[in-house]
Amino acid sequence: MSSLLKLAGVSKRFGGLQALSEVSLQIERGQVAGLIGPNGAGKTTLFNVITGLVVADVGQFELIGQPYRPQAVHEVARAGIARTFQNIRLFADMSALENVMVGRHVRTRSGALGAIFKTKQFLEEEAHTRAQAQHWLRYVGIEDLAGVTARTLSYGDQRRLEIARALATEPQLLALDEPAAGMNASEKVQLRALIERIRTDGVTVLLIEHDVKLVMGLCDQVTVLDHGQVIAHGTPAAVQADPRVIEAYLGHGAA
Repeated sequence: MSSLLKLAGVSKRFGGLQALSEVSLQIERGQVAGLIGPNGAGKTTLFNVITGLVVADVGQFELIGQPYRPQAVHEVARAGIARTFQNIRLFADMSALENVMVGRHVRTRSGALGAIFKTKQFLEEEAHTRAQAQHWLRYVGIEDLAGVTARTLSYGDQRRLEIARALATEPQLLALDEPAAGMNASEKVQLRALIERIRTDGVTVLLIEHDVKLVMGLCDQVTVLDHGQVIAHGTPAAVQADPRVIEAYLGHGAA
């Protein structure tokens, strides 16, 4: 199994707060990799660094065997990393189909002038973008809601829509930030099945999630952060048995 993403010595400070300290992480192709830890452990900061929302102070990055510097969100998307957010970020007054089309535009080339003058390239790309958006809505199971305004969708369907939009960018790594937050038991079952399908179809997944049962049942490897540092990394079984993890996180009843 080959490495998709490697981080070495990544640190980030916000004023007097050391959010990340010498974090190293390796994610293998075709895996679901979990990232867990108590509140304030640095999980979201690490996600934001990987996906270009926050620039690390120091650290080395390698993506698909090549040096990688995540400094701009659109460049990160083109490089093959897509993400969702803990707090859903959709275009609330656009339809589900339009939301996914927005994600797909990172792979188009015609640009603003093409859109203004309705060039042949633009029209062909727009038709392909629409078809791809419909495909990804079907993939996540909400194709019947293509014309529905995003704000009127159920919470679970909004989560699925955000995943569809991320998948439309053709990522090699899909970073999911607490996708099960706010879901009921039935929705979590559907989410797990969707993530397993995404992995089977060749997209590697990085998952932040507080639902420990979901993480341990789904992930191939788990990394545990505490106070901005990696305190454990390994299989779910090994991590669950690690005394440092029990003390810092699991032993305090986190779920």
